[in-house]
Amino acid sequence: MTATQQRFRVARSVTVKLSSGYSREVHGGSLWQPVGTIKQGVVLRPMGEVFTIEGRQVHEAYLVTKENTVVGFFLPGESNFSPLVPPQSITIERIND
Repeated sequence: MTATQQRFRVARSVTVKLSSGYSREVHGGSLWQPVGTIKQGVVLRPMGEVFTIEGRQVHEAYLVTKENTVVGFFLPGESNFSPLVPPQSITIERIND
């Protein structure tokens, strides 16, 4: 990454249904920053908030996106990928400062 950090904004709220049966909303207008890539896609960390998903436990989670689709979550505490089945469409806009 360059010295100027990229930022992205979620255009409108999206509710993702997890395989655990729980749902989680990605809020429209929320800001996300790319922190790297894994084989499944680009990893986006929320800016100014903590995003969590729930299964047997609550986990801090980053979005993993590929071509305007949330394909899963990167769990930084476990350094693990958790897939979202099925993947969910999302509109993410790059913010140019």
